[in-house]
Amino acid sequence: MKEVEDLNQAFYAAIESADLDRMSEIWVEDVPDHLVAMCVHPGWPMLSGRGEVLRSWALIMANTPYIQFVLTDVQTTVLGNVAVLTCAENILTAADAEDVGDTGFAAGRVVATNTFVKTAGGWRLWHHHGSPVLQTGDDEEEEETP
Repeated sequence: MKEVEDLNQAFYAAIESADLDRMSEIWVEDVPDHLVAMCVHPGWPMLSGRGEVLRSWALIMANTPYIQFVLTDVQTTVLGNVAVLTCAENILTAADAEDVGDTGFAAGRVVATNTFVKTAGGWRLWHHHGSPVLQTGDDEEEEETP
């Protein structure tokens, strides 16, 4: 289980440091009719195939000047050669000043499921699915209360 959790942490570190080479090492190689890398970014359609998945990460990394992940609620289940890790991604990212005011940063929360498969080369990420968590501010909650 520690190997999977360490690889999961390396996945997020690769995003934070925009390290596409490390990201490439983490993702599984496609095996037609058996194993195909898949990824769902929040708000995106399903991406299928290692090439398409890695292109998406290259695009995200090229257009994100700063991003930091704090993972919480990490739970890992290993069943033979497959491991499923769920977590909450608490994200801080650089944003346009007009979107976030003077801070220049935006925060968000995504729940993610990362599925890993054990290969001859060790554990590899097979499927990543991120779903945004809608957050309401305290002011909104107070307004809704009669």
